[in-house]
Amino acid sequence: MSDPVHEITLDQQLALRVAASRLAEEFSGTFNAETIERFLTSSYDQFAGQAVIVNYLPLLAERFARQRLHALSRIESLATDGRAAVLFLCTHNAGRSQMAMGFFAHHAGEAGIAWSGGTEPGIEVNPAAVAAMAERGIDISHEYPKPWTDEVVRAADAVISMGCGDACPVFPGKRYEDWDLTDPDGLAVEDVRSIRDDIERRVLILIDELGIPRAPDLNPTGS
Repeated sequence: MSDPVHEITLDQQLALRVAASRLAEEFSGTFNAETIERFLTSSYDQFAGQAVIVNYLPLLAERFARQRLHALSRIESLATDGRAAVLFLCTHNAGRSQMAMGFFAHHAGEAGIAWSGGTEPGIEVNPAAVAAMAERGIDISHEYPKPWTDEVVRAADAVISMGCGDACPVFPGKRYEDWDLTDPDGLAVEDVRSIRDDIERRVLILIDELGIPRAPDLNPTGS
């Protein structure tokens, strides 16, 4: 955390200590305090160089560290619940992969695990993608662009790439698919809708192929 532009304030230090305590309680008996602090610190560093609102850094770091620790626990067989985990990857993790993750979480519910990441994470989730998903009753406004990490890729049962090409990670023994989808960056909502619908169709096929039971769609029209 040595970036001089983002010196850690006292408030941020306190927030990180509180985050570490929450994570330590959540992963008690699975990971020790040193491992949790290492993941929290490295997660903070991932966002510190590009954060627009630095007050949110501790929260982003905590959320990202939690995801990575859950992934690590799957890799090390410290926590297995039998659910399939899917990682959706695109270049900026701002549009396509966020919509795919939203649809997967919506249609798979608690029966599956959805992660997303980018090879060159953007600053914020594409507002047009957020609006298009809101039309379907799915809220992705609370999501944020993030990089992929080795433990998340290794913990995933399937890795779905969308336009990141050779920059996407490849680990042996994984199910890989590359979805040829238009990048919604810079497009208006009316132009994103067809991309959104294509993503949903592909996600539903993936869920069925993975043998995940579909969750009841409580809001099929987004009304």
